[in-house]
Amino acid sequence: MSLSVSQLELTKPLPDQSPQPESSSPPPVSDAMAAAIAGQPELVIKPRRGWIAVDWRELWTHRELLYFLAWRDVKVRYKQAVLGIAWAVLAPLLSVLVFTVIMGAKGLGTNKSLPPDLQTHTGLFLFAGLIPWMFLSQGIGTGGLSLVNQQNLLSKIYMPRLFIPASTIGSGLVDMCISFGVFFTWMAFARYTPSIQILLLPLLIVLTMLLSTGLAFVLSAATVTYRDLRFLIPFITQIGMWLSFVILPYKSVFNPKWEFVLYFNPFFGIVDSFRSCMFGGWGWKPWHLLASIIWTAVILVFGLFYFRKTERRFADIA
Repeated sequence: MSLSVSQLELTKPLPDQSPQPESSSPPPVSDAMAAAIAGQPELVIKPRRGWIAVDWRELWTHRELLYFLAWRDVKVRYKQAVLGIAWAVLAPLLSVLVFTVIMGAKGLGTNKSLPPDLQTHTGLFLFAGLIPWMFLSQGIGTGGLSLVNQQNLLSKIYMPRLFIPASTIGSGLVDMCISFGVFFTWMAFARYTPSIQILLLPLLIVLTMLLSTGLAFVLSAATVTYRDLRFLIPFITQIGMWLSFVILPYKSVFNPKWEFVLYFNPFFGIVDSFRSCMFGGWGWKPWHLLASIIWTAVILVFGLFYFRKTERRFADIA
């Protein structure tokens, strides 16, 4: 039987159209990529028990992240405000104005307990105490709620979480520098000459930063676990301002024989030392400053290790 040409073409076997299995071998890696991968340290995340030491090497490696978090906080705070960063100037000035009226001769008259050269500069005296306290209150308030307000950073990515509360201290430092600029401008217009002890001011600023950082570590870690602290933190800042005699001179309302009670207040020694280094007539209280230094060291060390101990539960309960 003879077949036509078309029939012969139809009888030819069709090529295999079924998908071929993909090769299980990985794609080739270039020499440059292999060298880059080999140079990266291997990061192993695993649970650990007990107190966890602070990984200083990790913090140093990611130090730029701390800068960007702090700068983000500064921009977010004043970005949508009508007056912008001018609030960093107006807020302390308005507070000084109100408290000067309360403390002055037409108010409580507590400025009479000040040295004679400060009775005519009551506003400067109040301003010198408000500058460190506003910085500390930000570490307590903003730093204490930093983890709760930024839960996505805890559960979405891995990063040195110590940077989250620490970044609020960096943004508060910007406000402090602006407040100091206003303070020294006011002092110049008032023609008040500070004492030579003002050279110790940078050391006091560092001490204030360390205390504020330690408080932010403790309160932020505790607030994640115990959400009731969110309502207690504003009360701490309000009552702490009065117990630290930020507004009132402690000599006008405090009995000298009970002065040792102030040693248990970590804020008082810092606030009082700021005034002592700016106004020579106020006088130094070295024991109060020493008590604040000891409290700062204790709070900072405890805050670091308490934060690291509770950090393992942040992503689960945030």
